[in-house]
Amino acid sequence: MKIYHNPSCSKSRICLEVLNEQKLEFEVVTYIKSPLTKAQLEDLLLKLQLKPSELVRKNESVFKEVAKLKALTEQEILQLMVENPKLIERPIVEVDGKAIVARPIERLKPFLATID
Repeated sequence: MKIYHNPSCSKSRICLEVLNEQKLEFEVVTYIKSPLTKAQLEDLLLKLQLKPSELVRKNESVFKEVAKLKALTEQEILQLMVENPKLIERPIVEVDGKAIVARPIERLKPFLATID
């Protein structure tokens, strides 16, 4: 199990707390300090079953600045997230080839229940 975590995000910290309370073993991926490659982000999107436009944080200033200049393709949004990891919605929990954006946190428990 992995959690893609941003320590400065309160929702991400809550998710980490919940996983610790459940006494689950997991790896913490601090993707702000160690950004995901394009291939890693594409793989994660497959596991999430989301398009880049569904995972990007549209209210971040860097996204707004670029998006107001032109309509972005999915590949351009993907590249923007690779270059600016804070644009990736969080927290993300990955288990056994599946992943979920655990926002709101209430989505986490049903997801974990589906994992063997």
